[in-house]
Amino acid sequence: MREFLLTLCVAAAVTYLLTGPARKFAIMAGAMPQIRERDVHKEPTPRLGGIAMFGGLCAGLLVAANLSTMTSIFQGGDGGSDVPALLSGAAIMWIIGVLDDKWGVDALVKLGGQMVAAGVMVYQGVTVLYLPVPGYGAVSVGPTWGTFIAVALVVISVNAVNFIDGLDGLAAGMVCIAALAFFAYSYRLSYTYGIPDALPATLFSAILVGICLGFLPHNLHPARIFMGDSGALLLGLLLSVSMISLTGRIDPSVITALNNGSQTQATHAMVPIYIPLLLPLTVIAIPLADLVLAVVRRTWAGKSPFAADKGHLHHRLLEIGHSHSRAVMIMYFWAALFAFATVAFSLNHTALLVVEIAMSACVVGIVVLLMPRFKPHAPRIAERFVPPRYRQPDGAPVEPVREVLTEPSVPELAVTATFSQADEELLRKIGTGAHASGRQSGASGRIVRNSSG
Repeated sequence: MREFLLTLCVAAAVTYLLTGPARKFAIMAGAMPQIRERDVHKEPTPRLGGIAMFGGLCAGLLVAANLSTMTSIFQGGDGGSDVPALLSGAAIMWIIGVLDDKWGVDALVKLGGQMVAAGVMVYQGVTVLYLPVPGYGAVSVGPTWGTFIAVALVVISVNAVNFIDGLDGLAAGMVCIAALAFFAYSYRLSYTYGIPDALPATLFSAILVGICLGFLPHNLHPARIFMGDSGALLLGLLLSVSMISLTGRIDPSVITALNNGSQTQATHAMVPIYIPLLLPLTVIAIPLADLVLAVVRRTWAGKSPFAADKGHLHHRLLEIGHSHSRAVMIMYFWAALFAFATVAFSLNHTALLVVEIAMSACVVGIVVLLMPRFKPHAPRIAERFVPPRYRQPDGAPVEPVREVLTEPSVPELAVTATFSQADEELLRKIGTGAHASGRQSGASGRIVRNSSG
């Protein structure tokens, strides 16, 4: 466990430290597209966050390669081919994302590039060999079907992650939750059942968690940088390689032998192997449903399925009154609820109780966040460690904006005692204008110009 935690921390630290330079590079390179109609951010934000993520991936693999307990993952053999396959596929996917972030790539061309990256990994050994079917046993998958399933899983995972990247911190947080579930599955197989072939998936999941944790501080609302397609495609590929590696490297006869030759017990024991194929889909079940509805909605309206609109789930959460951060937290809780529910199928009674408590906490969190009057704030003791937007108000009375603008102590604002009809309408919409008191120079310039005219 210590080796995986070390790799996780290294990947997180390198990603965090490289995100700042990546942001400056994106600004210099002009990777800051203009605001689109469907965007929810208010000003152009640099992309190319995938540069830092790719650096975190390489750093994590480099550290793991020098740990004696993980040498078997990088040595030759059946399990060793996963690492070079991962690097080659990640490099192709990352280059496609960088090109799309800077210049834009046609959707069909990008889909073709994703299939090429998946095909390269399948050629190097990352494929599906067995599909354990509950109640029947493990079914051997031929090369043709194994290749098809592997490529399909890569393409679906990549585009699903890219699809949910619609709010600040949403994609990185949900992928982090899925990676944590994968890590729990694969670690239990490798150490509880003593199956060394599950170690590559354990390592990839730990690195993926570290990458997400290192990038999130820069990507939470208001985001200073977006991961862009270079990051979303990379995260989706890492997620898919983890689940394919976990399934394609496990020999069902090994687990059958560990369960006294009982095929039924072996099938139940292989649930941790079978469910990771579905776990990413369960974690992103709501975004995938939203994707299907979007395609139906656009096609029904006579538009292209690729035509962007503002009818997605996160747009609807914002429209009904939820704040940006609250909408992201609601999605987090839903993702965690699905992930914990999936994990619960393969645990014993003691661990199952812990998972049930976590699931109950997720349900409570969803209910509380859906209450319009609830405003999340950090505890007083933790306020110094969180952004100001999460701190509790100090209770000081807020002066109405009309009193602030007519304050005699401000000479340049004293002339604005009488307002035009447009100014009166603006003051009525602003209300107390607590934020305006900190920006008097900008506000005063606008008011004086309006009143003088």
